[in-house]
Amino acid sequence: MKQIGVILILTLVSLSSKAQRIVYTQPDNNDTRSLNFEIIGKFSNNYLIYKNIRTNYYITVYDQDLNQKDKVELKFLPDKVLNVDFISYPDYAWMIYQYQKRNIVYCNAVKINGDGKLLTDPIELDTSAISFFAGNKIYTTISSEDKKQVMVFKVQKKSNQFVFTTLLMDENLKLKHRSRIETNYEDKKYVFSDFLLSNAGNFVFTAGNRSSTRDYIEDLDLVTKGVYDDDFTSMKINLSEKYVDDVKLKIDNLNTNYILNSLYYLKKRGNAEGIFTAVVDEETNSLVSGTFAKIDDSLRAGIRKKGSEKTALNDFFIRNVILKKDGGFLLMAEDFYTQSRSNNWNRWDYLYGYPSYFSPYYYYSPYYYNYYNYYGSPYGYGANDTRYYYNNILVASLDSTGKYQWTAVVQKSQYDDESDNFMSYALMITGGKLHFLFNENLRRNLMLNGWTIDGEGDVVRNPPMHNLDRGYDFMPRYAKQVSASEIIVPCMYRNYICFAKIQF
Repeated sequence: MKQIGVILILTLVSLSSKAQRIVYTQPDNNDTRSLNFEIIGKFSNNYLIYKNIRTNYYITVYDQDLNQKDKVELKFLPDKVLNVDFISYPDYAWMIYQYQKRNIVYCNAVKINGDGKLLTDPIELDTSAISFFAGNKIYTTISSEDKKQVMVFKVQKKSNQFVFTTLLMDENLKLKHRSRIETNYEDKKYVFSDFLLSNAGNFVFTAGNRSSTRDYIEDLDLVTKGVYDDDFTSMKINLSEKYVDDVKLKIDNLNTNYILNSLYYLKKRGNAEGIFTAVVDEETNSLVSGTFAKIDDSLRAGIRKKGSEKTALNDFFIRNVILKKDGGFLLMAEDFYTQSRSNNWNRWDYLYGYPSYFSPYYYYSPYYYNYYNYYGSPYGYGANDTRYYYNNILVASLDSTGKYQWTAVVQKSQYDDESDNFMSYALMITGGKLHFLFNENLRRNLMLNGWTIDGEGDVVRNPPMHNLDRGYDFMPRYAKQVSASEIIVPCMYRNYICFAKIQF
């Protein structure tokens, strides 16, 4: 019986390894570690990746085995491009880019096909006159889940006001409505969540208010703008004299709800107690439910890597919210902190003291990689005395009112010095399961590992991927799922950036 058991285990390991097919791109001499890139997506049997190095811009086209088919130079782009965004459709993609010429910032768009070739000449969407040299982008591009609504907006600071200019367009980038809205803003006290666009065309975000720069949010508003509205509508979210931070907003288009999630606290500088959830009806702009779901001591003991059970949640950040058809959702939060000789780790500095997704000026695609711009360090590039820690992942299934159905923990322990490009995880959703891909140290080498969680919360640690090629170090947090069973993961090979396709 023991022999049969061993044979069965070996067979399962072999089948698991064969179930995942991995192919790699060949290193390109131009694709050094200073390369900027974004994975655009899959078009028929082509995989398109945008790349930029210095003043060179191009789209590389790969086949199913990631052999390079073409390298399309984007000669229409100026030498200095401030930002590029892509909105992908089954057969084409819109490339929306911005650049500065003298004192004017231009926001233009071109349409590209599945071969990376232009389908249109550059289309001017908007311009802004500024009195300074823009080192960062001025415009932000967002789209609805069904991609039938596209918005380009800018936020300009004027005294104690933010001036929002929004351009709502259809999938052909035909203008539907343009708005200019002024709103009061007190610097260093107000913080914004993600800016989102619903399938109905509603522009939505949250605005939080703090008593000081190093406090949690004590007042929270849900801010919305309808398709043809020229003003914002604010709805106060009742926090029941509690505090929140790092608010994550999600639009449930199927059930026409807005879902707000955050860790919550009982005191201004207290410990995180659990997860706050507010559900707001999109059509009536009314509160459906508000729930403070406390995390019990047994779960705290299972997720903590350091400190006491009381402080176990303090270094967790919400990374993903996955919607379910019944109005519930899955929430993933990751344990992250840094240690440095020159700076002590501070959650408030990380969230609010430096450019982050709370500011409309620093809202970037999660799939965009820039060697000098990563979300891990609160101290900026060059903090070579900083060590980054990315530890356990908390996964919680909550119902439509924000109450727990089950919780699970993906156990991991990651750290690195100087850079966190190889830390954190990629999330792949396939076969009704959550697949977590992340690196672990094995004999001083990084090994890509995978864990899966099914719909009942059962966790399986998969065998190591034995068909990985040596020398490739994966950067999972920049990965992008491009089909129901495929994910593209950037990796480093001898100081060159390459890409791997993992097929499940």
